[in-house]
Amino acid sequence: MKKHNNDGSGRSRFTAYDIARIGMMIAVLEVVKRILDSIPNVELVSFFIIIFTIYYGWKTMIAVYAFVGIEFLFWGFGIWSICYLYVWAILVALIMLARKKDSYILYCIISGVYGLAFGALCAITTIFIMGPAGALGWWIAGIPFDLIHGVSNFLVCLALFIPVRKVMEVVTRWEP
Repeated sequence: MKKHNNDGSGRSRFTAYDIARIGMMIAVLEVVKRILDSIPNVELVSFFIIIFTIYYGWKTMIAVYAFVGIEFLFWGFGIWSICYLYVWAILVALIMLARKKDSYILYCIISGVYGLAFGALCAITTIFIMGPAGALGWWIAGIPFDLIHGVSNFLVCLALFIPVRKVMEVVTRWEP
């Protein structure tokens, strides 16, 4: 795996190529989000955030927050808006930690567990709106969706990781 200029060494510079790459990441995240919007809790956003973080490190956060901003513009603001400000950042941070191991199965497990935990992570914001009992009830009511989210995240990563990684190896070979 090719390491880029944001490998945690402290040598992070921003280039015109980074800006173009981030624009492409944002476009991919938006397209894959829209493609599966009609299927509750089956999504490719988590998978692509994992892939982008593996290859582009912390610079993925810029694409993530631009994606979140576009989601706010597209869907408006609600309880979910607050959790979107931190849930995707948590995924990036987890993958940055896992990058040291660089294990395909570990990435699949993180993706699945992240999907299972998504509702619990979002319930944190509802504590301030509905109180602890309301947040717990909200989270419990969403467990069937979290199960779908976790299983589908794991299966998506299991099915797509190796072929997409091969494509990313070719793409990054030609990067400056």
